[in-house]
Amino acid sequence: MSEEFFNENEKQKKDLRKYVRAGVPLLVIIGILLIGINSIVIAKEGEYKVVRQFGDVVKIHEEPGLKFKIPLVQEVSTLSKKKMVYDVDEKEITTLDKKRMIIDNYAIWSITDPENMIANARTEMNAEARMGEFIFSIVRSELGKMNFSEIINEEESSRGVLNEEITAKVNEYLQRDHYGIVVDDVRIKRSDLPEANEEAVFNQMITDREKIAQQYLSEGEADKSRIRAEVDREVQEMLSTARANAEKIRAEGEQEAAQIYNNAFSQDPEFYQLYRTLESYKKTIDGETTIILPQDSPYAELLLGYFE
Repeated sequence: MSEEFFNENEKQKKDLRKYVRAGVPLLVIIGILLIGINSIVIAKEGEYKVVRQFGDVVKIHEEPGLKFKIPLVQEVSTLSKKKMVYDVDEKEITTLDKKRMIIDNYAIWSITDPENMIANARTEMNAEARMGEFIFSIVRSELGKMNFSEIINEEESSRGVLNEEITAKVNEYLQRDHYGIVVDDVRIKRSDLPEANEEAVFNQMITDREKIAQQYLSEGEADKSRIRAEVDREVQEMLSTARANAEKIRAEGEQEAAQIYNNAFSQDPEFYQLYRTLESYKKTIDGETTIILPQDSPYAELLLGYFE
């Protein structure tokens, strides 16, 4: 029994040694593959690959492609080449006319020199923090030179020019301190009043708008009265001219009619006399008229039928 057990044990040891001899090369190959894979760095479009050795930056890959590093000694981190948006924390400022406002900005920025960015800001978060401090400092300074109405009134506001000025000054500060980043645009996206002042300012704005509206109404009434007076004057002038022309035409017509009558009646004076007498009857005699006439009067002769 012991001999059989001894033989079986020896056989297992021989099998184990055989497996070990066969597995060592395989392990070596796997180790080499892992080391090779670990030494490969893939740089994509729109990113920087930063290679560090014991914490120090030894190389920065800016172009996309297949790169290499020393395995187990060097490590790689990634920074973005793309434009990024940083939402600056809203803060309170004081305008030239001593009004308090809450200003909310955002900035569009990108990394242009990753080496300087790492050396002076170390991380993207720190770079944004420094950029935000510069933006707030410049915004507070620039808006402090403007009145409240100039900032909130769209017609009077010069925000477009102001945004450009703020962007230029922020870039000056970033370049001066070698942060390796550039700001493409700074925008004021919101400007509000502190809650304590909001209602009072809104009431003042309503009062101001009502004053302007009343001024417009007064000017409108004045223009209305002036226009109406001018129209009335022109109408009276036109009526006066029309009346004068009508009187002139009527006089000329009456004169022409009289001339026609004279020409017609001069041909038969007796008929004219009869016509004039009959015309006078229309004006003097009606259904209730009592006339006392001498017998030899023309009226009596006509009524009684006496004719010479």
